[in-house]
Amino acid sequence: MDGWVVAGMTLVAQAGPSSSILTEISRCKAAQNVVIAMARSTDASKLKETPPRFSSLSCNSSKTPQILSSESLSVGMKRGHRVVVAASPPTEDAVIATEPLTKEDLIGYLASGCKPKENWRIGTEHEKFGFEIGTLRPMKYEQIAELLHGIAERFDWDRIMEGDNIIGLQQGKQSISLEPGGQFELSGAPVETLHQTCAEVNSHLYQVKAVAEEMGIGFLGIGFQPKWGLKDIPVMPKGRYDIMRNYMPKVGSLGLDMMFRTCTVQVNLDFISEADMIRKFRAGLALQPIATALFANSPFTEGKPNGYLSLRSHIWTDTDNNRAGMLPFVFNDNFGFEQYVDYALDVPMYFVYRKKKYIDCTGMSFRDFLAGKLPCIPGELPTLNDWENHLTTIFPEVRLKRYLEMRGADGGPWRRLCALPAFWVGLLYDEDSLQSVLDMTADWTSEERQMLRIKVPKTGLKTPFRGGLLRHVAEEVLKLAKDGLERRGFKEVGFLNAVSDVVSTGVTPAEKLLELYHGKWGRSIDPVFEELLY
Repeated sequence: MDGWVVAGMTLVAQAGPSSSILTEISRCKAAQNVVIAMARSTDASKLKETPPRFSSLSCNSSKTPQILSSESLSVGMKRGHRVVVAASPPTEDAVIATEPLTKEDLIGYLASGCKPKENWRIGTEHEKFGFEIGTLRPMKYEQIAELLHGIAERFDWDRIMEGDNIIGLQQGKQSISLEPGGQFELSGAPVETLHQTCAEVNSHLYQVKAVAEEMGIGFLGIGFQPKWGLKDIPVMPKGRYDIMRNYMPKVGSLGLDMMFRTCTVQVNLDFISEADMIRKFRAGLALQPIATALFANSPFTEGKPNGYLSLRSHIWTDTDNNRAGMLPFVFNDNFGFEQYVDYALDVPMYFVYRKKKYIDCTGMSFRDFLAGKLPCIPGELPTLNDWENHLTTIFPEVRLKRYLEMRGADGGPWRRLCALPAFWVGLLYDEDSLQSVLDMTADWTSEERQMLRIKVPKTGLKTPFRGGLLRHVAEEVLKLAKDGLERRGFKEVGFLNAVSDVVSTGVTPAEKLLELYHGKWGRSIDPVFEELLY
């Protein structure tokens, strides 16, 4: 959910590994130094015509780049009565750095996500497969374009264009985007309660269905394309995906499957300080395999069982191990924002976005970019937009940006789209539950966490763990999530009903699908398109 941007973030100095740097950075007024003009609605040609207003800075640090204020980014091209916004990532014109970026600026960018508890929000994103109801074939781009235009016209969304192609929609802080194989993604607005996030999902599904049904199109809630091969999947006309598609086979055997045939649901959550980020990051990584098991929903490939409960999760183990995985260094004593920056600087780049074009920089180093020595654009220096774009090309099980993303769950039917954020909010937004998780997982070794990461996609809650089964740990974790939601006081516990049954029986959604396949469906995959139709 790379469009999930929250305004009004405040830098918080927190004693910890990066405290000396953060103390210097935190002298700036509320996030003015590194919180950005990260607007998806930037149009570079307009910015060139309109004198931009710069934010006034009152920092003691002379190293801070000057950034365009967000007010100057509300421009767009009018076409008829609709606003059309340029493709994201925004162009280099969206951020103008007066001095070269330093590592401290990159650390400060992450630290600018710190916010007081009353400003914490929940951002949910989910992906789904569109298909022709008559043939079950994946939607073609032309059909997707028609659907996007239809939603824009009927429900008042702004179109996002890349050249002449519509590639998404935006409405307030919500956006709709396309994954490489046409997977249809809602990136929700940051909201306060699970009732709001679930209402947002329901409203989105209503809007999509209202237009899609007239076109003979349905949407499937599952983690991996169950019927069609890579050759059958259309390629979306987005420049960054061309670069990724060419690079993926060089660094892993399953990257193209990840791009074109997987769907996920994830939630993005806030932190108050560096110390709070560290605790949530560790809890999220330790328990991510449990989320993978509870939401496992990708047991079929090209019409047959594939031997996994979550093939989607397994695929990430051989996509690109330079940018995926369980990040053992997060559990090191010295971990903090600075250490994540060091990690991200060493993740090979994909691209740089200049003059409305994606420039292939695959395999190159952001460290070289900081020094103006990037071979694909020699002499050019990065902006904070470049840094944010780079952070979106890193894919661990939990990802840090200016918030934390929980990335371990398969896509699924709408009740589970509400259950996934409920699970993590109950665990991470309640202090008692979070501490209980940290106590429970404190002596888990890096080897044990990695073992769960590898085995759970195949064996789910039946994975052996410390003399018992992972199901027994999941029972305890689910209770902590429920208790955390109870203490929040918003009557949100009911959203966990969709996973309570999974824990009580030990049977994952994928195992239920396999039972149907071998029984009622007569070993045909086609009924899954009706079973998991939104």
